Amino acid sequence: MTPSQALAHLQKTDLLDLGAQAFERKRQMHPDRITTFVIDRNINYTNICHVGCKFCAFHAKADDPEGYILPYETIDTKIEELLAIGGTQILFQGGVHPKLGIDYYEDLVGHIHTKFPTIDIHGFSAVEIEYISRLSKIPTTEVLARLKAKGMKSMPGAGAEILSDRVRAYVSPHKVDTAGWLRIHKEAHQLGMTTTATMVFGFGESDEEIVAHLEQIRALQEETGGFTAFIIWSFQPDNTPLQRERPELTRQSPNRYLRLLALSRLYLDNVPNIQSSWVTQGAHIGQLALKFGANDLGSTMMEENVVAAAGCANTMVPEEMVNLIRQIGEIPAQRNTRYERIKVFE
Repeated sequence: MTPSQALAHLQKTDLLDLGAQAFERKRQMHPDRITTFVIDRNINYTNICHVGCKFCAFHAKADDPEGYILPYETIDTKIEELLAIGGTQILFQGGVHPKLGIDYYEDLVGHIHTKFPTIDIHGFSAVEIEYISRLSKIPTTEVLARLKAKGMKSMPGAGAEILSDRVRAYVSPHKVDTAGWLRIHKEAHQLGMTTTATMVFGFGESDEEIVAHLEQIRALQEETGGFTAFIIWSFQPDNTPLQRERPELTRQSPNRYLRLLALSRLYLDNVPNIQSSWVTQGAHIGQLALKFGANDLGSTMMEENVVAAAGCANTMVPEEMVNLIRQIGEIPAQRNTRYERIKVFE
């Protein structure tokens, strides 16, 4: 699919027709009718962040009494609780703390990997990696290599938002730019790490910028093959500075979400998995996304703090995931971070 074809689909194709095409493409890529999910927990090791993104309601400044850095004992307890329900992964991210360098992160990752070797550390973001690099005065490739050596094998796609420097200059001017985000993911892939790619829409971006975002993901995947999945979700405005500055940026409609998700499945022909964002869309739109090209229902989300701070708190137990998948005639399967199946619920 060319960018011009994608733009025409986005603007003109009937939603149900677009969904049907995406579902057919999903069937071609995943003919066994299996839909996966992962049991994990989002652990935010700190909420202190100097970046100040306008769409974030979670962060605290360094001198904020609500700011924290989790002690190892608290992190250990959270992981033990995850293991007790059959969990296999932690999504491990924080704010971009202005004083935490590479030594802190090496010690932290090494501690978790040594004590909980069966847990996959799906850790940090390109934004965090870039700042650790600057603070520690070492290249980003060295940051990634040292964290990998300590036990981190996968990196989430957070911080992508919209890969347009025009949009980023307004909503997150202190974050790594588009080229930097892509470069750091490429470096991770070259080191043998897998990563995911993401997109957050609803910032007033143009349709052309949406398509350009998808094109850049597809081009990097063509080069490295390191993305395991693509995840799209909508800007959650409640309690954010951006809501106060631009009140016209309201919650995006399910129609828009499903249209962009279906387009993503068609355009990203080399990314194997498309994940449903039920956390921001709700369980039933999340389930409907499986009819619009998604083949993964994401995480049970034992704990989530970032979008919850923006007024979107959702959790789910594995049994609910299994039922949602079965209700649309597909076969549920629990997976790990690498999308390897752990248990198939025949």
